[in-house]
Amino acid sequence: MNRRVSQRTRTQLAFGTAVILLLLSGMAAYFTVVRLRTAQRWVSHTRDVQSSLADISNISNRAGRARTRYVDSGNETFFDEYQAAAGEIQRKLKLVEALTSDNPEQHELGESLASITNRRLDLLNRSVQLKRSGSTDAQEQGRLRGEIIDVSAEADSLLQKMQDEEQLLLNHRRGHSELLFRITGYILCAAFLVALGLFALHYKMLNAELRAREQAEASLRTLSVRLLELQDQERRKFSRELHDSLGQYLVGAKMNLAMLGKSVPGNAIVAECLKLLDQAMTETRTISHLLHPPLLDETGFGSAAKWYVEGFAKRSGVQTGLDMPEDLGRLPSSLELALFRVLQESLTNVHRHSKSKKADVSLRLSADKVVLRVRDYGKGIPADVLDRFRRNSAHGGVGLAGMRERIHELGGQLEMDSDSRGTQVVATLPRSERRNSTEVFAAD
Repeated sequence: MNRRVSQRTRTQLAFGTAVILLLLSGMAAYFTVVRLRTAQRWVSHTRDVQSSLADISNISNRAGRARTRYVDSGNETFFDEYQAAAGEIQRKLKLVEALTSDNPEQHELGESLASITNRRLDLLNRSVQLKRSGSTDAQEQGRLRGEIIDVSAEADSLLQKMQDEEQLLLNHRRGHSELLFRITGYILCAAFLVALGLFALHYKMLNAELRAREQAEASLRTLSVRLLELQDQERRKFSRELHDSLGQYLVGAKMNLAMLGKSVPGNAIVAECLKLLDQAMTETRTISHLLHPPLLDETGFGSAAKWYVEGFAKRSGVQTGLDMPEDLGRLPSSLELALFRVLQESLTNVHRHSKSKKADVSLRLSADKVVLRVRDYGKGIPADVLDRFRRNSAHGGVGLAGMRERIHELGGQLEMDSDSRGTQVVATLPRSERRNSTEVFAAD
């Protein structure tokens, strides 16, 4: 018992450890995935900054080209392009300022970039306004162009510096993200392997426990069959003892009383004693035959069944019909004994429990099996009791359990159906005798 408890404890411990490990691994994986998603967002954020800086560079260059074309040609289309580009530069500068607010160094560079870009736009605006005023001062335009080139070079240098910083930050964040991804993979793989090992251990322990339980059930079934065999042996022995020993004593006592009655004619006490001895001999013979009918060994199940059904009907008052082949012949001895015990137990239950006034017994033979049916028309078996019996014969009482074990040991099947209209017991057995490790012992 202690070993079984210890085995069960180890099994539960292995299963519980596996579940806890899976839960912890799931939590670790969850937090790692959360950090991984955060890292991915920062990678995406860095790419947005790079994209915005590149947009500022492109738009600034486009604004410079539009200013140059307008100043050279005076075409209003180029002026409109310049205006659109200048307005877009301001929006991009605000976007970069917002994107770099989490990075003090980049934010400071972004402020410098905004200042330089605004100076560049101011110079571009002055050049464009000079052209729009109709002035032809080429010297002033040349001076503005020179300042614009210098400021543009400074802005491009600052943009490149910010791009380089963002690239370094991107590489760092991408590496961090990849590291988290690998850590997540390692955690999940390790958790899966350890949990798989623990579940395999739990499965092995569970199988061992099931095998032990099956062996215990098999041993219990073997013991039950052995007890039934010993019970049959003892019944046969008692039957013979009653018939050969006690019966002979009663016969001797009757003969002596009969002789005494002849010497004392008309003695009422002697006559009463003879009557009581006749009843005792009849009861002894009945009990002997009920324990183990001699007809079962001498002529087979057919004769024993007829004798028992007729006697049962007389003793119980239950009208009992018997339907079986006239030329039944002999069956294997173990099969005949099992059929008789099922018949005996079934009719006993009809008399004790069903309150039925009628019962039907039938036996059918085929090439490979024998089917015995016992049907009554009583109150039936409660549904819960019948259900427990079907799931586990131990809940059906000793008699029903004994019937099932006898049938099972011979390779047959016992079925029981019951409702408010009555109960039917069906025993199906193979005609060939099945040999087992235990044998029915003959009486000494």
